[in-house]
Amino acid sequence: MVVTFCGHREVQEPEKVQKWLYEAVAGLIREGADCFYLGGYGQFDTMAADVIRELKQECSHIRSVLVLPYLDREYDTSAYDESIYPPLENVPRRYAISKRNEYMVDAADIVVAYVVYSFGGASNTLRYAERKQKRIIRFNS
Repeated sequence: MVVTFCGHREVQEPEKVQKWLYEAVAGLIREGADCFYLGGYGQFDTMAADVIRELKQECSHIRSVLVLPYLDREYDTSAYDESIYPPLENVPRRYAISKRNEYMVDAADIVVAYVVYSFGGASNTLRYAERKQKRIIRFNS
């Protein structure tokens, strides 16, 4: 089962969000989740990657995958099991991140969302996941 994440770059109440995220991801692993697609940008993505790395210590079968929006940049992929580049060659650079996010939603069975504002990239990704009728686990403040 594939899980992806969408969330704002900055996180309000990080301790509360971290605890929620840990519990949500641990529950999904118990349900059979074994592959986690991550965007690698911002505080929420970093928190998600940290939670997966922590849970991997007791659940060695899970994989974290960094999904790259650009090929012409250097990325620190050491915190992930692998990285992939979706078919974005013909996407204008200014749309690469939003198209990468749509790719992650399309590939996922479940979306874990920290979206507290109705604007911005995380909100747009969440609306896309809703239109695609994905199972969504939301942070409720």
